[in-house]
Amino acid sequence: MHCPALLISAPASGQGKTTITAALARLYREQGKKVHIFKTGPDFLDPMILEQASGLPVYQLDLWMGGETHCRQLLYKAACEADLILIEGVMGLFDGTTSSADLAERFGIPVMAVIDATAMAQTFGAMAHGLAHYRKNLPFAGVIANRVASAGHGDMLAESLNGIPYIGALGRDPACELPSRHLGLVQAEEIADLDTRINTAKQHFVDAGFDYQPAPVAFERAKNPPPAVSLHGQRIAVARDPAFAFVYRANLELLEKMGAELCYFSPLHDACLPDADSLYLPGGYPELHLEALANNTAIHAAIKAHQQQAKPIVAECGGMLYLLETLTDKEGRSHSMVGLLDGHAKMQGRLANLGMQRVELPEGIVHGHTFHHSTLDTPLTPVAMSKSSRKRGRGEAIYRQGRLHASYLHMYFPSNPAASARLFMP
Repeated sequence: MHCPALLISAPASGQGKTTITAALARLYREQGKKVHIFKTGPDFLDPMILEQASGLPVYQLDLWMGGETHCRQLLYKAACEADLILIEGVMGLFDGTTSSADLAERFGIPVMAVIDATAMAQTFGAMAHGLAHYRKNLPFAGVIANRVASAGHGDMLAESLNGIPYIGALGRDPACELPSRHLGLVQAEEIADLDTRINTAKQHFVDAGFDYQPAPVAFERAKNPPPAVSLHGQRIAVARDPAFAFVYRANLELLEKMGAELCYFSPLHDACLPDADSLYLPGGYPELHLEALANNTAIHAAIKAHQQQAKPIVAECGGMLYLLETLTDKEGRSHSMVGLLDGHAKMQGRLANLGMQRVELPEGIVHGHTFHHSTLDTPLTPVAMSKSSRKRGRGEAIYRQGRLHASYLHMYFPSNPAASARLFMP
């Protein structure tokens, strides 16, 4: 199956990959194309922006978390349905345990590099040359300059490239920028003028006469054996609101594919749980909603009653913090949480842990990642420790209390569907 495709990467984070990917998705969409977007790496926030830009679900495409077969399956399915595939890379082009460059080489997807041209002239060309030629087998489409000061600045940048295609430019415009906070971009639903920002960026390309059309790429079908474990007849309640929004779409769809019925509730607003066999508390921003979470004691009681019935609970990162005795924000304000787990967490001014992780659970080996700014003080003894993919990286503790599974680790269920399903089985 052939479909035009482009992997949008950069020399580093903060270059504007998400803004430009969103703008291009909106531009091609308005040309009548159906655009499927993927995000490389363990990110929950960028996909929210990209979904609004494209109007379609956005999935992770990561060789380490999901594996080559899973990635191949996702790409083939998208190629069968879409007119264009865009993939936003992670960090810099060559960064990571498996990098954006690894993904581009594996599937033959041309790379378009976004380079922040602020305060830069001919060095722009040197940076582009390095990205294009650092690996001889990397398919390289060209570059887009971001935050260009003027038309003359853009001409200077283009002249520095020595034959590397200059695909386009986005002018320096605060109206295009996407706001961020400690874990990355602000959630899409919190940006009231998000569509305006995306359209403003898109219009920069339209006004410049942007007419680049990505080349077709051949995608092969992957063998996709059905999961070995069934969740047929199981009803899983999933927390979903502004405090708990960090969940992979592929996780939820896998649970449904295995037969589970998903129902959603809000720890911020609901007084009771849906009638469910198990509970999934994903990560998010509980630290931004401490007072509301603390005051909703009715849902605390419902969650405790759920556990007392020996029903499974899976709590990841922010979901785990919510189950502790207290959570304290960076300003020192402490609030009582559910109190299902002994311990106290406190937000820090800097990153506490980051990276891809692998954990051997009683149910099987699962891949995922960790990314948090809080520290945990608990008397609980871990039942397992995850292992970082980085040489000097730190693992994360896995806690079990009855049928409650809790950790900072965000698990990627497609990395081991059977093991993931067993976490939710009675």
